[in-house]
Amino acid sequence: MHIETVNPVAWFLVGPTAVGKSAVAQFLAERTGAAILSADAMLVYRGMDIGTAKPLPAERGQVPYFGIDLVDPDQPFSSGAWLTRVRAQLAEARWQGRPAATAAGALLAPAAGDLIVAGGTGLYVRALIQGLEASASDPARRNYWQERLEREGLVSLQRELAARAPQGLASLDDPGNPRRVIRALEHLEAHGALPHTWQDAPRPRVVGLQLPRADLHARIARRVARMFATGLIDEVAALRTRYSESWGMGDSHTSRGVRMPLDKVATAPLAIGYEEVCALLDKRISREQAIEQIVIRTRQLAKRQETWFRHQAEVAWVGIAADEPVEAIAARVLAAWSEHGPTPIRLS
Repeated sequence: MHIETVNPVAWFLVGPTAVGKSAVAQFLAERTGAAILSADAMLVYRGMDIGTAKPLPAERGQVPYFGIDLVDPDQPFSSGAWLTRVRAQLAEARWQGRPAATAAGALLAPAAGDLIVAGGTGLYVRALIQGLEASASDPARRNYWQERLEREGLVSLQRELAARAPQGLASLDDPGNPRRVIRALEHLEAHGALPHTWQDAPRPRVVGLQLPRADLHARIARRVARMFATGLIDEVAALRTRYSESWGMGDSHTSRGVRMPLDKVATAPLAIGYEEVCALLDKRISREQAIEQIVIRTRQLAKRQETWFRHQAEVAWVGIAADEPVEAIAARVLAAWSEHGPTPIRLS
């Protein structure tokens, strides 16, 4: 009970990419005095603005933002690193937040000084709510799993994880990410079981936006077209010039013919949009092919995000229409928050 009364709370708004979370969060923050914490794994990278649809400074206005521009895009980054940086940002800003309500109905809507968490990266959402149990890495065992990955492929590691922990693979927000699978296997070897936050903890309760699939796909296509029209190619070219060594790699595991450990490989050059534009700049694909591939990958990401939140969180979905004004959506989000309340987060 003591933990429940001292943990601060935040108002979560989740959902698939391009559904409109950022605009709604900005609208609500401007009118309530709340700050915004981005829970988007791509917004952490400095200089990656157009291709990630990062809210620009002019769009943010006077709203304080946390969780963006945390790291250069030539560096590897993890959910643990994100949580550490976010905690440091909030501490530096002397943010404390309101404690969880002890009386029913005490917290019905965001107020000045509150935190709105907006994003679609499930692992970030779960880390903020449940924390992370870090496990010491054995370099020899990590090397073993990386070599097995190279030799037998990701499917072999996924099968190994499923055999050792039947629910382990399903608990990952991105089971197709080799780093996540290797981390789970490392933790199993070190502790004999996965962290309780991966299996036994209550699922986070949050509010999410949902758009009909056809409308979401149309919105994704328009967003990609807008990215190219507003300078995505120039942005990627500038990043390749500045970070020539990491952004010039032909694949995620080698650099100049030397295989690199997964935890030393920057993932930013492989991000949706950036990998395709790199191929375009190298004349390996055409502009039309790049656009098509980005749209397809973004649709796939949106589907994975929706699936993760369906299976890993308790989401109060707010169904929206493609032409619905942001103020109308915001009013319904406020109603959902009023009904379900904020969510306690862990900052220690």
